[in-house]
Amino acid sequence: MLTGLEITLCVLALLVSLWLRPWRMLAGPLLTPALAALALLPWLWLMPQKMPQGLQVQLSGACLLVLMLGWPLAVPVMVGVAGVVWWAGSQTPAEVASQLLWMGLAPATLALGIGAALRRWLPANLFIYTLGRAFLGTAVAVFVAGVLREVLYRLAGGVALEQALVARWLMAWGDAFLTGMFAAIFVAFVPRWLATWSDARYLRKD
Repeated sequence: MLTGLEITLCVLALLVSLWLRPWRMLAGPLLTPALAALALLPWLWLMPQKMPQGLQVQLSGACLLVLMLGWPLAVPVMVGVAGVVWWAGSQTPAEVASQLLWMGLAPATLALGIGAALRRWLPANLFIYTLGRAFLGTAVAVFVAGVLREVLYRLAGGVALEQALVARWLMAWGDAFLTGMFAAIFVAFVPRWLATWSDARYLRKD
């Protein structure tokens, strides 16, 4: 039952993103980070398969992808990443769909909502973007996505919820650190790689 729900949500997210015609953004500077994500992100998603049993460290990268590409373009890129993971790894299509949803689409969608809330309720400020949206926003998005997954799987007979939530909390901060660090680097050196960044908005430039 969960597999059918996960696949349905993945297909729905992909259809919504394609309806927004994200390929239009590839005509500008975002082609480079999109291709880089397709080349590098599969290695993060393959990490749980390559580590010793019981040491299941997982990094998402989805929130950074949303900051760089925007949600509509990030979704098909993550679907492509999932395809590479399925081809190069040992997971079944159902397991890859579950990873795509909970490591990719769910935190990415939550990050989109958090970003919209910060834009609406907080002033446009460099630190709000890097510390609020990139760092703390990523921690919240990845953790909440993990909580949703663990609750659903617990209802279906998964592992003890308390242990799973502690692990999700710790891993969320790993993602937050990477996203905050790379967002700050890109703001400083290649802001054109951040679809969600605007000098006019955050630096008050005309």
